[in-house]
Amino acid sequence: MNPVYEAALEIQRFCDEAQWRFCFIGGVAIQRWGEPRFTHDADLTLLTGFGQETRYIDRLLGHFEGRIPDPGGFALRSRVLLLTAANGIPIDISLGGLPFEERLVVERASAWEAASEITLRTCGAEDLIILKAFAGRDGDWRDLDGVVARQSGKLDTDLIFRELAPLLELKEDAETEQRLRKLLLRT
Repeated sequence: MNPVYEAALEIQRFCDEAQWRFCFIGGVAIQRWGEPRFTHDADLTLLTGFGQETRYIDRLLGHFEGRIPDPGGFALRSRVLLLTAANGIPIDISLGGLPFEERLVVERASAWEAASEITLRTCGAEDLIILKAFAGRDGDWRDLDGVVARQSGKLDTDLIFRELAPLLELKEDAETEQRLRKLLLRT
């Protein structure tokens, strides 16, 4: 079994047992929607809301090992909990609370058969584009090229820009939207 999928399945089972709302983002979702590439970790968004994060963090740290000193404190400051699966694969959990994150996880995430007998809950292609464009690192733009090329003609661009605009406004980013529009026009 692919070790990243094995780690993803472990955290998914844990979240399902806890009846938590979540979905995979990052490299696992890229495998579904973009050009498959090597990924060394499992990234997910877990809906915690604001003010309830500690109960999620404590429960997760009761089962998974943290990757850094004081992983709970780091998670409260950065809204990212850095864990390790039983097989040693890193798991990065974004603590979601924004309305966009709720729509991403609750309304638009869906099951994907990643491999034989492994079904994972991932974000939709549009949400992956939003997340990657918002992060805006060079690697994110390479991933965006692959997603846009593979999903050409299937994307809800109105949804993408409707959801992306307020996020870019939060970080006062006036350039990303235009860069993404150019990328989408090329396909």
